[in-house]
Amino acid sequence: MPLKSRLRVAGDRPAHRAPAPCATIRVDARYCAPPERVFNAWLDPDLARQWLFATATRPLVHVEIDARVGGSFRLVERHEPRGFEHHGAYADIVAHRRLEFSLGLADRPRAVTRVTVEMEPRGADCALSLAHEHVPLDLVHCVETRWIGMLYGLGVTLESFEREEQSKRRSIVTDIVVPRLVPLRAASRTEIQTSTHPRSH
Repeated sequence: MPLKSRLRVAGDRPAHRAPAPCATIRVDARYCAPPERVFNAWLDPDLARQWLFATATRPLVHVEIDARVGGSFRLVERHEPRGFEHHGAYADIVAHRRLEFSLGLADRPRAVTRVTVEMEPRGADCALSLAHEHVPLDLVHCVETRWIGMLYGLGVTLESFEREEQSKRRSIVTDIVVPRLVPLRAASRTEIQTSTHPRSH
């Protein structure tokens, strides 16, 4: 599952009332799964909790996803002494193709960022492009590293899902019983002639 990241820094603004410098992070990935399966992994709470902002040491303890334009999401990862919350709202949803949502950063509550995820079919695979805009410069490395790790986790989740589906298909036992067919012995030419000329008395 190849991953590639890119970074673009926003241009300078006038000194007065200038917002904090920010950047756009871009990460590309490719998965051995159809776009619809990759898309669903972002919006299905049972799948999202396995990889989206989740790690082995800090699993998600709460997941809320209202998968519609204008709907919101809330994901809380376990972290002592309190949980880290990731939240936002969906600005655009195109089934199996595109997601756009705002995202509040756990360690920068006032930062308003935007994430766009685009998915395209590549044969039987899916090419994914992610852009995270308005990321504060001092958080770029942390956020970029986190996305690379999460998209890797998405690939692991998709592979695990595919193995479970294959296992379910193999475990299905059909209830249809096909009777054994015994072929009839073909009558010989002599028997046919005998049956068409009954013996005279």
